[in-house]
Amino acid sequence: MERLARKQVQALTPYLSARRIGGCGDVWLNANESPFDNEYKTNFSRLNRYSECQPKALIDGYAAYAGVAPEQVLTSRGADEGIELLIRAFCEPNEDAILYCPPTYGMYAISAETSGVERKVVPLTSDWQLDLEAIQANLAKVKLVFVCSPNNPTGNLIKREDIIRLLELTQDKAIVVMDEAYIDFCPEASTVDLLAQYPNLAILRTMSKAFALAGLRCGFTLANPSIIEVLSKVIAPYPVPVPVSDIAVQALSEAGLARMRYQVLDLSANRAYLQAGLGMLDGIEVFEGWGNYLLVKFNDGDAVFKAAWDNGIILRNSPIKDCVRISIGNRDECEKTLSFLRNALIAA
Repeated sequence: MERLARKQVQALTPYLSARRIGGCGDVWLNANESPFDNEYKTNFSRLNRYSECQPKALIDGYAAYAGVAPEQVLTSRGADEGIELLIRAFCEPNEDAILYCPPTYGMYAISAETSGVERKVVPLTSDWQLDLEAIQANLAKVKLVFVCSPNNPTGNLIKREDIIRLLELTQDKAIVVMDEAYIDFCPEASTVDLLAQYPNLAILRTMSKAFALAGLRCGFTLANPSIIEVLSKVIAPYPVPVPVSDIAVQALSEAGLARMRYQVLDLSANRAYLQAGLGMLDGIEVFEGWGNYLLVKFNDGDAVFKAAWDNGIILRNSPIKDCVRISIGNRDECEKTLSFLRNALIAA
């Protein structure tokens, strides 16, 4: 049966999500999930009816939170579906290309490859910023440029002036897609205010991180109405299940937003605690992070990852040599992780 699959799919290596990698332990800091398990109520009525394609209460709620007009919002099954929609809507297979800048989120490349769209790679600079000259030299055939800020897995912010320069370089040529999955931890760094000036800007958002709703699979694309209208042509007819919409609307209520912001403050304090503790250890480098995770460089990252794994502390290995990404959990999880790493490094 595998031979019946498209050639691109036969050759495809699936994205190794945290759940696919697995693990067995009691400290899970590998998927940038929130440690908060918030309760929601839904009566599960209306399940005999299809959901709205774009539920008005959900669109209005997120538009108000993001500071945009409802016609600038499209909701989808996580931001991952937003990536796929943009590629399907704007890239001709075997003709157009996307451009992305590793080290960064792996689904841009996989979604393009699945669709038969060329992938152009322009690595970030040594300080993990955009190489604008190299990007400009590689824009031929490019319809979408993906930029993640805060970047996953490095955790840094992309310079605002470079984002603006990129938007100007790509005007009337390509759409700049800002992946703001972690922007709720540093909302002041959002590019949402640039939508008014740049029609070639699209922004990906999710409720998986700061809203503690990774299992809900609810994401958003923010863009000017012309882009939203194009995406509406290719999205599935009923992308958001009724219970998903109900719970997301509760999370976007005044009380829900207050709880989210309190939890973001708590996680930011835990990130500072973990960063300070790790910074006191010899032989490692802790990179400044703006999301709910930290990237840490060890003398032997693979060995540290495996040792933690064997002791029930599940972290995330990184494509960056000797680096391990650590999600920010609750204070107890951070303390256990710090204690383990301290003892492991002393023993080494």
